[in-house]
Amino acid sequence: MQVIVDGLATGSTYAIFALGYTLVFAILGMINFAHGALFAVGAYLTYAFLGGRFGFNGILANWQLPLSLPFALALLLSSLLCGLLGVAIEWAVFRPLRRQGADTLLTVVASLGMAVLLTNLIQYLVGAEVYTYPDHLYGALPVTLRLGELSLRSSQFVILSVSVVLMLALTYWVNQTPMGKALQAVAENPVAATLVGIDGDRIIRLTFFISSALAAVAGTLVASSVSITGPQFGVTFGLKGLAVIVLGGLGSLPGTMLAGFLIGLVEAMIPADISGFRDAVAFGILFLVLLLRPQGLLGRPPVEKV
Repeated sequence: MQVIVDGLATGSTYAIFALGYTLVFAILGMINFAHGALFAVGAYLTYAFLGGRFGFNGILANWQLPLSLPFALALLLSSLLCGLLGVAIEWAVFRPLRRQGADTLLTVVASLGMAVLLTNLIQYLVGAEVYTYPDHLYGALPVTLRLGELSLRSSQFVILSVSVVLMLALTYWVNQTPMGKALQAVAENPVAATLVGIDGDRIIRLTFFISSALAAVAGTLVASSVSITGPQFGVTFGLKGLAVIVLGGLGSLPGTMLAGFLIGLVEAMIPADISGFRDAVAFGILFLVLLLRPQGLLGRPPVEKV
């Protein structure tokens, strides 16, 4: 049971992060590699709102905000700002390419360039130091929660709670609200959606906002559990997010959530003496699934062209 709890806590962050990938892919059919950089941006913004002081490198050396916000408010503000940054990236980079009829490969290369730009901007501003969130981050919650024989760190409890609430809310929004159904319509057939009066550009902007906000939430949750390891903080999770969406099925929200939890559980079951091979085992399972079921766990099988 302890392994399952640890695996679910890790897998929930994978799922939240990868859901942002999935939303953009469902709408535009592309992988937004800038998503990993937004993951790191969100973690740094939350650190700043918590009153953290930046180090001795970068132009913001020894700088900190004159106030310290509660964790929930800092998380909310960082996710909102990252959402707006995602909208700005869509407006400045992806929309011009889309209107010029650029192919998917060119758009993916543009997203890689944006990821490199954001990563280097972070390093220019705050350096490459490791940053740790303040102690007593969760208020009155004890450092460790005891549930019988189970031991649950407060960070794991918060990660699980926030992730489950967000996944349930996103699932409800996509499947039950008019805006969510409009998103599904644009993902299914953008031309037909436009013909029935749906503003495709508005849906795409909203998708980038939600996707980028989810990246910020995931980055903050991971940083609160471990630390911010530098500007490349989001690169590893970016690769793991790709594994999650491919394993779950490209464009499938339920598949992404299932795959995130599955990879988290598998990693938690790996013995400590070979823990350095966790990524290798996770990607090995991905390759095996793709050999047996190329569309992923819950993805649609490819349609044969006549």
